[in-house]
Parts: sequence; structure tokens; C-alpha cells
Amino acid sequence: MRLWLAYPLLVAMVLLAAAGHRTVAQGTAAMHKRGEALLTKNCASCHAVGTTGDSPRADAPTFRTLSKKYPIETLAESLAEGLFTGHPDMPEFVFEAPDVGAILAYLESIQER
Repeated sequence: MRLWLAYPLLVAMVLLAAAGHRTVAQGTAAMHKRGEALLTKNCASCHAVGTTGDSPRADAPTFRTLSKKYPIETLAESLAEGLFTGHPDMPEFVFEAPDVGAILAYLESIQER
């Protein structure tokens, strides 16, 4: 007889879990969008930063293939402390921690497998 009392609680828990999942997905999408925007602004003049296309500079790697050379997560320190290497006229970039997270999340999402 008490089982019918638990049913509304169960429904509420399922709805809360679904809402939480949607919030996480929205947060991930926003993070990817921010990472893409940062890379487009700072890097797209030389690198292909999306899932298709060639890099404008032949000697600049496409970002969707970076994981073939480097584990993406190992780029965090370089992004935070400054990228000093790359093609000969590559400017130095230093990103703040939230931006590094967004960039890494975006890069991970576009890697060719």
C-alpha cells in the first residue's frame, strides 16, 4: 500500500536527473563553442581549427589531427604558460585557465579517430 507513495518521489528523481543531464550537455556545448571561438580568433589565420578544411599555412597542422602527434590533455601546460614553438612566425599565446579548459574540450571533440 505504501508503494504508491514512493511513485511521485521516483518520478521527481528521474525528472531531476534528466534536467541535470541536460544542464551538463548545455555546459559542454557552451564550453566547446567558447574553445572554438578562442581558436578561431587566435589561430585560424594559419591553422584549420574546425572539422574540415586545410590550414591556410601549409606548414601549420590542422587542429583536428593534433592527437596524432600529442595527447590533447598534455597541451594544457603549454596553453597556460605560453606556446613558444610552432611554425616560424607563430606568435606567442598565453591563455587563462578557463580558456585552456574550453580549448582542450573543443580540441578533444574534433579529433579524427
